Amino acid sequence: MHPSTIMIIDDEQQMRSLIRTFLEKDGYHVVEATDGMEALELIEKVSPHLLIVDVMMPYMDGFTLAKEVKRMSNTPLIFLSAKGEEWDKIHGLKLGGDDYIVKPFQPGELLARVESVLRRTYQHNFTADTLKVGPLVIDDDAHSVTLNGKPISLTLKEFGLLRLLVKNKGRVYTREQLLQTIWGEDHKGSARTVDTHIKTLRLKLGADGELIETVWGIGYKYGG
Repeated sequence: MHPSTIMIIDDEQQMRSLIRTFLEKDGYHVVEATDGMEALELIEKVSPHLLIVDVMMPYMDGFTLAKEVKRMSNTPLIFLSAKGEEWDKIHGLKLGGDDYIVKPFQPGELLARVESVLRRTYQHNFTADTLKVGPLVIDDDAHSVTLNGKPISLTLKEFGLLRLLVKNKGRVYTREQLLQTIWGEDHKGSARTVDTHIKTLRLKLGADGELIETVWGIGYKYGG
């Protein structure tokens, strides 16, 4: 089990809701704060395992919040910012930030960064996210898939789809949920995009491709 409590600190309600949706789908418990002052009060109460901090906020910006947090604890934090200049990234990392993500971002990228920071921070009680189901092995760190010991070459989206379905074995995902999670909210594709990728994924997995089941009228699930 990964450390589960993540705090999102961002003054934009829509951004907080978007990030919360992705994190909760991946099994995390989420707490929200609208600015740095509120965050400092909540941190003492809920002891989050990770902070996702927007840089530009009223009352107390993300960089100032980071300084205060690091005075109190070693809680890891990831900065979010629309500013992608190298100076801003360097400044954020020097203040103790564990990562810096530039908006807009893909949900898969955010989840991967979150898992990476948690793994580095809590390596003694956070096992590497390697999924094993029968002869299928999905290694997040190496971003690789093997079946019966043989590597399977997958595209980024195919890898994301397979990982999500296998990790949540038995859970049914609608095409819309898969589009939002793997491709992102702003993707202009349709349900056909998902169907096409599932089809090629099944082909690459051979006989094991049958484990990706179609739930008629709803979407897809992996086994179970």
